[in-house]
Amino acid sequence: MSFRRDFITKPIFSWARGVLPTMSATEREALEAGDVWWDADLFTGNPDWSKLLAFAPAKLTEEEKAFLNGPVDELCAMLDEWKINWEWRDLPPEVWDFIKRNKFFGMIIPKEFGGLGFSPYAHSEVVRKVSSRSLTAAVTVMVPNSLGPGELLMRFGTREQQEKWLPRLASGHDIPCFGLTSPEAGSDAASMIDTGIICKGNFEGREVLGLKLNWHKRYITLGPVATLLGLAFKAYDPDHLVGQQEELGITVALIPTHLPGVSIGHRHLPAMQVFQNGPNWGRDVFIPLDYIIGGEARLGQGWKMLMTALAAGRGISLPSLSAAGAAYAARTSGAYARIREQFGISISKFEGIEEPLARIAATAYLLDAARRLTCAALNQGHHPAVISGIMKLHATERMRIAIDDAMDIHGGKAVIDGPQNYLGQLHRSVPVGITVEGANILTRNLIVFGQGAIRAHPYLLQEMNALGEPDRDKGLTAFDAAFWKHVGHSFATLFRAWGRSWTGGLFAPAPDAGEATEFYRQLSRYSSAFALCADMALLTLGGALKRKEMLSARFGDILSELYLLSAALKRWQDEGQQKEDLAALEWCMATGFKTIENRFAEIFANLPNRVVGWVLKVLIQPFGARVTGPSDRVVHQCAQLVLSPSAARDRLTPDLALVEDDRGVARLEKAFRLVADAEDAAKQLRAARLHDWKDAVAKGVITQSEGEKLAAAHEAIAKVIEVDDFAPEALSPIYKKSANVHQFFQELGEQRAAS
Repeated sequence: MSFRRDFITKPIFSWARGVLPTMSATEREALEAGDVWWDADLFTGNPDWSKLLAFAPAKLTEEEKAFLNGPVDELCAMLDEWKINWEWRDLPPEVWDFIKRNKFFGMIIPKEFGGLGFSPYAHSEVVRKVSSRSLTAAVTVMVPNSLGPGELLMRFGTREQQEKWLPRLASGHDIPCFGLTSPEAGSDAASMIDTGIICKGNFEGREVLGLKLNWHKRYITLGPVATLLGLAFKAYDPDHLVGQQEELGITVALIPTHLPGVSIGHRHLPAMQVFQNGPNWGRDVFIPLDYIIGGEARLGQGWKMLMTALAAGRGISLPSLSAAGAAYAARTSGAYARIREQFGISISKFEGIEEPLARIAATAYLLDAARRLTCAALNQGHHPAVISGIMKLHATERMRIAIDDAMDIHGGKAVIDGPQNYLGQLHRSVPVGITVEGANILTRNLIVFGQGAIRAHPYLLQEMNALGEPDRDKGLTAFDAAFWKHVGHSFATLFRAWGRSWTGGLFAPAPDAGEATEFYRQLSRYSSAFALCADMALLTLGGALKRKEMLSARFGDILSELYLLSAALKRWQDEGQQKEDLAALEWCMATGFKTIENRFAEIFANLPNRVVGWVLKVLIQPFGARVTGPSDRVVHQCAQLVLSPSAARDRLTPDLALVEDDRGVARLEKAFRLVADAEDAAKQLRAARLHDWKDAVAKGVITQSEGEKLAAAHEAIAKVIEVDDFAPEALSPIYKKSANVHQFFQELGEQRAAS
């Protein structure tokens, strides 16, 4: 008998059991999917920085490097995004064949099943490079290697299923897709009405026990060309053919699309992107039970399977595409700002241009840092569900900002569509990334902190499991152990957060990281404040916190910033503390700290328990939010990273698909190099108040060679700032009967006059 347990803990235990909200099966399965990683350290309020810095950086094998420098580069050279989107409305047959033949669909499938067996980091690098050339090709490649039949078969399939299907997927003999989204329920699997009824039926000439399926799915990428559909549905056993339970829960199965009753719909056109996407239906489609992924034993386990697999897809595919988009925006915007002149000077000299340019450059640094750190975790076998949510949410949101900034810098160059516009298609595609694999609004408001508070907190999940234990005595014992550890942790966190906040993090732990040491101290300070505030919110709101979505979103923003900024510091360390990159790191830290402090201020102002809100403000932020963001000096230095050819620019924008053709980006890169090479001659010309390089040569201001460099640069600039125009009949069939648009309107006028 324990006095503490029976006389102190027991009343608390009884009260907590009474107020603990019920957890649905889908909520519990989502919580149990995947695992925790560095997010758990951040939740302790006292992260061990030596642990972060000891994580092995993600690296490519020689075989993976050869694939990137071989088939991936070959694929990129085959791609013409303008023709793909505006002429063909699809990848051409030779590209589909190349993708299949080189096993792009089987990157994650083990070699024993005919795949490439690549690491998550290699998968990420391939998506990143291809997406910098063609979004249609990138989506086509990434979907089979993300959430879908391949990933689910590898993790949950029976050996027989793996041996049958994985080689066909790896070779491209079968094209996969996955059907989750329903018209009525979106991606909310708990509300789907797609059903599978267990019954007996005929399959390939024999009577077997199976499922009669009825479904309607939409927004299914690769759906219009898929030969193998992974399907999520709710399984029922009304005749008790496999057990006593009638409602078995969400289940996933393999559906060959040639089966009777399967209907493949026409194509969707998502934001004018032409990757294959469309609806499909099933009407009384019968499959045997062994078509359930994992077999009969996996009946009703589909939601947990999906959530586990989704951690990898959300952590790799869209963050890779987003990181590439930000790097692409940084490289092209820096080059364009350098070569484009207004009022007689390069627009890169305007502070109004420097500000968005710095934001793009720093965003590229931050997103690629976070992508690499997340891939390192995945390479080590982790499946961090909360971090994957952070990555999908913030990578796509920050890409959106970077692309908008790039559009503003380019002005009309990026607005007028045509083969020479290298930004317009990327800009149009942004809402797709924002929407898929979980809408960002819900991810921010419900998932990042809502799931993170339970999974990553040192004790909360233990307490919840103890409260839900059917054996009351056993539950009380477990709760007693976890609860008092939680109490001790909370007091330690309170004094830690108070001390670090009032001293400005002066004595907070930090590794010896040179000029970045102070940043670690501030993150230690904010981590302890976050842990204290999260505990107080959970204590005062309990289960009601999940309904306070705006509060949850603010906590999620802080947790996200802590992770992203940790990744930036990790990158700085892994790359050898490059002095030239310090401005990008400083911009990231100043912007992140400003967000963190503002979110704390908003939390204190909006906590329902006003006494707790006031106490926390006194402890954590007695003088309010005081970080104002990056200084003008940092903004200027950060913008310079992409305005000149340099190792720093190449580190910031590595491994993009820079195909040498006479088209948009290739023209831009050529002009950028020529302008940089002719910079000294251009300065001499301006100093002499001359405009014609030939006059400058004749007067001895510059040499003939320097003059020719200027001429080449001016010619290259003119080609870059060109925009496309089209004959009216090339854009509209209305004009095709007339020789030109003027004749068309003249004939129209004559017809009106005659009538």
